[in-house]
Amino acid sequence: MIRLLYLFTLALCALPFVPGILGIIIPAFSWLPSLGLTTPNLSAFAAVAQWPGLTQSIWLTLFTGLGSTGVAILFCFLILKQYWNSPRWQHVEHSLSPMLAMPHVAFAIGFAFTFSPAGWFYRLLESIGFDTNGLFSLIKDQYGIGLLLALAIKETPFLLLMSISVLQQIKVNSLQAVASGLGYNHNESWLKVILPQWLPGMRLPIFAVAAYGLSVVDVSLILGPTRPPTFSILVWQWFNEPELTLLPRAAVGAIVLLAIALLSLGIIRVAEWYLLQYCRQWQINGPSRVRSNDSTNMALLRPKRHFPSYAPFVLIPVLVIPVLVLWSFAQRWRFPDLLPSRYSLRFWQQESLSLFELAANSISLALASSLCSLILAVACLEYRQQYQRGIPSWLIALPMVLPQLSLLFGIQITTFFIPGQWHWFWVAWSHLFFVFPYLYLALDGPWRNYDIRLDQSARSLGLNGWQTWWRVKRPLLLPAIWLGFAVGISVSLAQYLPTQMLGAGRISTLTTEAVALGSGQDRRVSAIYGLLQGVLPFIFFTMAIAANRYSARFTRRTQQQRRESPDDIICGKPHFK
Repeated sequence: MIRLLYLFTLALCALPFVPGILGIIIPAFSWLPSLGLTTPNLSAFAAVAQWPGLTQSIWLTLFTGLGSTGVAILFCFLILKQYWNSPRWQHVEHSLSPMLAMPHVAFAIGFAFTFSPAGWFYRLLESIGFDTNGLFSLIKDQYGIGLLLALAIKETPFLLLMSISVLQQIKVNSLQAVASGLGYNHNESWLKVILPQWLPGMRLPIFAVAAYGLSVVDVSLILGPTRPPTFSILVWQWFNEPELTLLPRAAVGAIVLLAIALLSLGIIRVAEWYLLQYCRQWQINGPSRVRSNDSTNMALLRPKRHFPSYAPFVLIPVLVIPVLVLWSFAQRWRFPDLLPSRYSLRFWQQESLSLFELAANSISLALASSLCSLILAVACLEYRQQYQRGIPSWLIALPMVLPQLSLLFGIQITTFFIPGQWHWFWVAWSHLFFVFPYLYLALDGPWRNYDIRLDQSARSLGLNGWQTWWRVKRPLLLPAIWLGFAVGISVSLAQYLPTQMLGAGRISTLTTEAVALGSGQDRRVSAIYGLLQGVLPFIFFTMAIAANRYSARFTRRTQQQRRESPDDIICGKPHFK
């Protein structure tokens, strides 16, 4: 059974790339017999090349995508350098949860309501006497600076979370001790000793962040520039043209977007090689100065007391939630008042029926895709443990590093040739395709750290394979399973492009409606959808924590009852504590 699930997962991970790539290459040459296009030609390539503002759109995409990646890497490294193994590191680690659980769309809507010209930040400046007339706006600015900062703030906690396992593997404490003995201070040890080992270990998370920043659609619709837009938005506009004979132009745009993403990932890899391998003089030129005594060493290693550098990554996500709450209940909120003058439940009552239906669709898709992904991930990890053969890492990474728009465009073209209205099935399958890599990576570490000798001991005591997994392995890995399940649900709830493209507009979720409303509709209704879309992942994470604590308490109670059973007392079995 495990072998069959493993083979099915391989097919699930590999087969979508065939229609995904062919589905954009073939239409790009204007060959779509179902639309009457039966003569291959290069007219679509010429139409894209002659599109006005194409060069500016591509440069804007590179600036926001690679710029946000670079800023996120810089902020992540500075936070690690300052707080790793310090008393404040636990505060940093605990503060990652609210940012990671919040979907990108909900964060983008809250960010727009906070930093728009009529947002709460500008109201605060006006209240302290600062004139905001003519002040630069971060929302839909022509340079994409607001989009860059929003993506950097949202992705930095993800890089911090991925850095924890990398730093634990390279044994930072030992490296710092050796570097300190050689005369390096705290900053030099992190820059010359830890950075060259941390950066290669973070290659896959950095690639995922860069690919998302280059191809993001939902956040760009809310925060990005419009004239010209980023290239992903331009391709999305081409794809939504009502004239179907223009699909070849969108296919060419999807190919160009894929090429931009692959070229950018290659540039990042070359930059890493150039920095760490080719130009190594800065790594081996020794310490800048030799410290004289141990007290100086300890003073340099001790973190300084000042405003926490990680505060923006906690304060801004925490701030956007109250802003969304205020806007959802505000009936009258004049500028520059800090708080609404009148409150009302009218907008919640007006949207209650739609919210219930959309929430049901979102939760059903999230539960179905996450549960299937969890079963497949556990089966693949068990197969790897038994047969020492797992899914290739590059195959798991492809859905994370390739642009969703390019893959989904080809897959949707393929679904046109399959008869029947299977929109819910296609959407659930696409969610499964993108949820599985994140859930698999969330469970990979706990499965690797599991001591296989426990299974061997259980089998030697007479338990079969299923009993060993259920009674020995499952209780130990249950916290990771609950957390991974919550991660899968949060990833599914945040999917916009798979739902919009493969659902053909017939499957609506909170995310699709939040993006549609957040890009220019009534702020009160937008705040309601953004708030609910951001609260749902928190609910499931809370339920996962509660279920984990309940299961642990139930396990301890069962073990206590077994120790105190009458049979053990009568038989006189020894009781060890």
